[in-house]
Amino acid sequence: MPVRSFRPTTPSNRYKTVSSFKEITRKEPESSLLRPIKKSGGRNNTGRMTSRHRGGGHKRRYRLIDFKRNKFDVPGRIDSIEYDPNRSARIALVIYADGEKRYILAPVDLAVGQTVVSGENAEIRNGNHLPMAKMPLGTLIHNVELLPGKGGQIVRSAGTVAQLMAKEGTWAQLRLPSGEIRRVPLNCTATVGQIGNTEHENIKLGKAGRARWLGRRSHTRGVAMNPVDHPMGGGEGKSSGGRHPTSPWGQLAKGYKTRKKNKKSNAHIIKRRK
Repeated sequence: MPVRSFRPTTPSNRYKTVSSFKEITRKEPESSLLRPIKKSGGRNNTGRMTSRHRGGGHKRRYRLIDFKRNKFDVPGRIDSIEYDPNRSARIALVIYADGEKRYILAPVDLAVGQTVVSGENAEIRNGNHLPMAKMPLGTLIHNVELLPGKGGQIVRSAGTVAQLMAKEGTWAQLRLPSGEIRRVPLNCTATVGQIGNTEHENIKLGKAGRARWLGRRSHTRGVAMNPVDHPMGGGEGKSSGGRHPTSPWGQLAKGYKTRKKNKKSNAHIIKRRK
């Protein structure tokens, strides 16, 4: 999926890049798989702002994605590859032999008309979903479960892929996109292949307005504020703050580990990410 650039007819076009969308085969989504989304604007259920710099953005409808892939041993035909405004990956509409329709994450090289299937006896082929116990070592996978039957929770964004490195007892060892190697129960399921839209990381928004379309509001640098407003504010001239970068409430922003030391899943991490 190549990235389109533009002639610099305006200041924003000079740096703006967009996806070519060549892989998209259908513009209108399947209406039976749409749900409304209520915007929070970064506010919690009491109306207080708990996440800053959010608000606005284009109106979206949620596409119901089948992360569980629990329609076992029923072949499904890929009817279309579609854009999803709620995620970086593309989605594929699957029509199963019994007529049911579901959306799945679209891996690389998935084509309209191709057949996908879930279950223990599924082939090792792009888009098929099966337990990791049935996969050979070295298989590239995505949409990986962490608890059997819960549905895929990790490796779901555009271009990401994990690799099955080893099997040890009832555990599989995976190398995740971050470089971390961690254990996952061997009877958890995953989808074969790398997620598509691999060029997503190369897209540049090009202008502030395009970030606003995504619901991201602008924010002011701490060093540009006064001392009363931010720990890094103040100073004569353009001062860099005179201390390590922090949040407005003093939490260190760079290099400070915020992961809980006693987190239960720490026991499953064999090698930390770089």
